[in-house]
Amino acid sequence: MVGKVSLVGAGPGDPELLTVKALRAIENAQAVVYDRLVADAILELIPAGVPRFFAGKSCKQRAMTQEEINTLLITLAGKDLRVVRLKGGDPFLFGRGGEEGLELAKNNIPFDIIPGITSAQGCGAYAGIPLTHRGLATGVRFFTGHRMNSEDAEEPLELDWKSMSDPDTTLVVYMGLANLGTIAEKLIEHGLPANTPAAAIRQGTTDEQILIISTLNKLADEVAKAKLEPPVLVIIGKVVSLSKKLQWVKRGGKKPAKSATSDC
Repeated sequence: MVGKVSLVGAGPGDPELLTVKALRAIENAQAVVYDRLVADAILELIPAGVPRFFAGKSCKQRAMTQEEINTLLITLAGKDLRVVRLKGGDPFLFGRGGEEGLELAKNNIPFDIIPGITSAQGCGAYAGIPLTHRGLATGVRFFTGHRMNSEDAEEPLELDWKSMSDPDTTLVVYMGLANLGTIAEKLIEHGLPANTPAAAIRQGTTDEQILIISTLNKLADEVAKAKLEPPVLVIIGKVVSLSKKLQWVKRGGKKPAKSATSDC
């Protein structure tokens, strides 16, 4: 007998953003393999007695290699278990869900994909930053602020900076905290105005959210002064200028967002 693996997106942090389908998968799980960015409130939804396996990663440390995670998923499913692979955000957006799905398919393990609200969507919304907006941004581009090879070793950050320096495109940077200064320098060097609005969001969508609004040439210094630590999402583009008017979080039902803001 062979079980099944569900690659589940847990969303960006706020447990109320978990989808109904994701909740059902968690409630029916017989084993859960989860990442570092899955909120504690979501982990509490796992039924008592269900085995949990921490597979978290940061830029410098990991509980398991990707190969070990793949092997664990295959082993658990081979025991005829309903396995939930729980990931922050969405499994297919910088979540390595594609890699894990391919490995499962290679080993004839049944699986499904349960999308989650992405960190970009959630953090943008909770910071009052629309990723696209008529007259300000005609598109959005996601990229990682560091590069890893198949052995999880860091590589030089070599990107098509010219194509990314379009002032009508919103840039969303995942895992870019360590290279934020370099990213800003490269974008400015290739034509993006230095005074382009930019934001850094830590623990977005949660009660611990910290929001820094600045400009492209100043954001790295503002983030350093605030001593932000991961997870931090960066949004660069003219849409960031709408944040002051659209910051509904500090006006609404959630706790006021802690914010450090400089003039754009």
